[in-house]
Amino acid sequence: MSLFINPKLSSPFYFARKGLFNAAKLFASYTNGGKLLDFGCGSKPYKSLFKVDEYIGIDFENEGHPHDEEQIDIFYDRGALPFEDKRFDYILCTEVFEHMFDLDEKLTEFNRVLKTGGLMFVTCPFVWNEHEVPYDFARYTRFALNDKFDKAGFDVVEYKKEGRFFETHTQLFFLVFSRKDKKFKSDDIGFFKTAVIYMVNVFGKFLTKIMPDNDSFYLSNVYVVKKR
Repeated sequence: MSLFINPKLSSPFYFARKGLFNAAKLFASYTNGGKLLDFGCGSKPYKSLFKVDEYIGIDFENEGHPHDEEQIDIFYDRGALPFEDKRFDYILCTEVFEHMFDLDEKLTEFNRVLKTGGLMFVTCPFVWNEHEVPYDFARYTRFALNDKFDKAGFDVVEYKKEGRFFETHTQLFFLVFSRKDKKFKSDDIGFFKTAVIYMVNVFGKFLTKIMPDNDSFYLSNVYVVKKR
């Protein structure tokens, strides 16, 4: 498993990527055969975790996000998804909702192509910097997402937050540097900076253990929802 996907404490994006990896493992535990649609699949980083018979990746092309070396089966723009009704047992959609200006319409389409009782797995950032500009449209609270899922015909099966209060602040500290240095990765920046990153991340974990928590400030929403 790539360290980009399942990072060590020496990664400047440890808390964000580790949280997404933990979410993907949670999602994979719900699968057992069947067909999965990965919407916004990119390089399909979590594909190996899922126990499914068919894994189809779909993504849309924009200048805010390069698609070099990605594993996209179908490119898609907008409107109806190019699949028949009730095609899939599962839909995976990680860190994509914020890039949809028409999220309500997409949720309706997800409901259409998902089998009755099928599951959709979602991660959606709550605290993060602007990215893939200008295609960064929204940040959602869990209350907004609960309402959107309900109106689109989904029931929440499981919900959790990834990124505790001090973990989130630690991650945002490293985001300051990533904005200035596009090569700000643990395998690019040398031993000294890697050691500093490791120590700061350890300190963030330490503060999380000893300080009072505030769960209203976090990195990502994590959902498992079921089609009614």
